[in-house]
Amino acid sequence: MNLDLFLQYVVAGITYGTIYGIVAIGFNIIYNTTGIINFAQGEFVMLGGMTAVTLARVLPLPAAILVAVLVTTVVGALIEILFIRWLRHPSVLRMIVITIGLSILIREVALHIWGEGVRALPYFTGTSVTSIRLGGVYISPQVLWVVGISAVVVAILGGFFRYTLLGMQMRACAANRDAARLCGISAKNMVTLSFMLSAGIGALGGCIVSPITYVSYDSGVPLAIKGFTVAILGGLGNSAASAGAGMLLGILESFSVSVLPAAYKDVISVAILLVILFVRPSGLFGSAEVARLKEF
Repeated sequence: MNLDLFLQYVVAGITYGTIYGIVAIGFNIIYNTTGIINFAQGEFVMLGGMTAVTLARVLPLPAAILVAVLVTTVVGALIEILFIRWLRHPSVLRMIVITIGLSILIREVALHIWGEGVRALPYFTGTSVTSIRLGGVYISPQVLWVVGISAVVVAILGGFFRYTLLGMQMRACAANRDAARLCGISAKNMVTLSFMLSAGIGALGGCIVSPITYVSYDSGVPLAIKGFTVAILGGLGNSAASAGAGMLLGILESFSVSVLPAAYKDVISVAILLVILFVRPSGLFGSAEVARLKEF
């Protein structure tokens, strides 16, 4: 394998790995505040992309993306209020079943609204054939948008959770919800906010990757699997590590195409998930409980 081809695989892996990282961050935001694994997270990505494509027909692209993110954020809040808030100390298995059921429900609603067709937003800059040459590697400008926006999101989230009062309140709920209530923090509102934040970030991710990967009513399921794998790989609850873990998975998938048929690419993520669960359930970057206290 020559150097140019090697670098091209790395660039492709970083691109897809960044997408997986965004989905994993959504998993971690909700987990950090509630301890819930939200298997409907991939549907937030799908909803953001599909809504933005529809709105882009009548609105400028930036406005369509903004409204799509806001709409999906509201959907996230409604899901928490209608299906999660009324539960009293639910078991892990019950929450898994509920969130999987919500994923199916959202997917079926999307199928009735948008049908089975595949859609995509226009490239933010340039076209599908426009590329930037860096050495011997050709990079789509949209890839730079994906990586750049994702880096900004990670940085803003880090600052939000560490330095803002609201972020500290969410961290307090993650550490000890009863103690947070005694300090006057509304745990219910923090949980709702975590669903809204997770849905909004997922929707933004769906919008920025739509020109590259396209979007359809069922595109959320594979993204949820990859995002969950990355969340486990980085250490569940550690959102900062999700970015690196996402790139690692993306690069492994990218290089797997050179030795395995493309149809087997998704097997890589499932295999990694099983290995991590058996060998190091806390992920590569330490214990999930420590991550919950330190990161968010």
